[in-house]
Amino acid sequence: MGQTALAGGSSSTPTPQALYPDLSCPEGLEELLSAPPPDLGAQRRHGWNPKDCSENIEVKEGGLYFERRPVAQSTDGARGKRGYSRGLHAWEISWPLEQRGTHAVVGVATALAPLQTDHYAALLGSNSESWGWDIGRGKLYHQSKGPGAPQYPAGTQGEQLEVPERLLVVLDMEEGTLGYAIGGTYLGPAFRGLKGRTLYPAVSAVWGQCQVRIRYLGERRAEPHSLLHLSRLCVRHTLGDTRLSQVSALPLPPAMKRYLLYQ
Repeated sequence: MGQTALAGGSSSTPTPQALYPDLSCPEGLEELLSAPPPDLGAQRRHGWNPKDCSENIEVKEGGLYFERRPVAQSTDGARGKRGYSRGLHAWEISWPLEQRGTHAVVGVATALAPLQTDHYAALLGSNSESWGWDIGRGKLYHQSKGPGAPQYPAGTQGEQLEVPERLLVVLDMEEGTLGYAIGGTYLGPAFRGLKGRTLYPAVSAVWGQCQVRIRYLGERRAEPHSLLHLSRLCVRHTLGDTRLSQVSALPLPPAMKRYLLYQ
């Protein structure tokens, strides 16, 4: 069983087959990613918190990105402004490959997780208050010091997955899972058992002057959908991502065409 392809994404980056027992997308993820993204104000409200980050990090553009100051022998983290305890949430992290260094970790943290340490390390995931994916090594960390950390995606059999500049973080607080997606492919759950917590977007970095952007993509709550909405999902699924641009040619009223396109 391979990873699950998401609507709206494609990449030439290989994604080796994983061995998780359930790689299906969290319920509602394709719908979330198909809807128009939140406006700039909402993205800033869900962006990096200038009051909740290492002193070596400067948050810019109202929270849309941060820059780490070039401080030697320090690992520095940042937390998002909003914590999530319910619903399905997704956000995009943009982190240039040449700015990652030896320890570039992306994930979530509680309000208690430390955001600075006086040596180079995978800080996020090194304790019981945070969970992270080292996107350079492909390792998962939680209460981990590094050795023996599991590979993600699982089952790559030594093949290193190259994580591109942009990746999605998918936090499902209804099921208590954290997973990632790259190039339109959901890689499966990386962590389970997160229900009952309040978790914030978080990263930890070591590269001097690295710039890490966050773009909040929205939320879905577990609730019954209308028949109209379910019909829209069925039509979009039948068309597929490559043919959505042909909705305008369908013999439908203009209002229905706009509805199909989330306009």
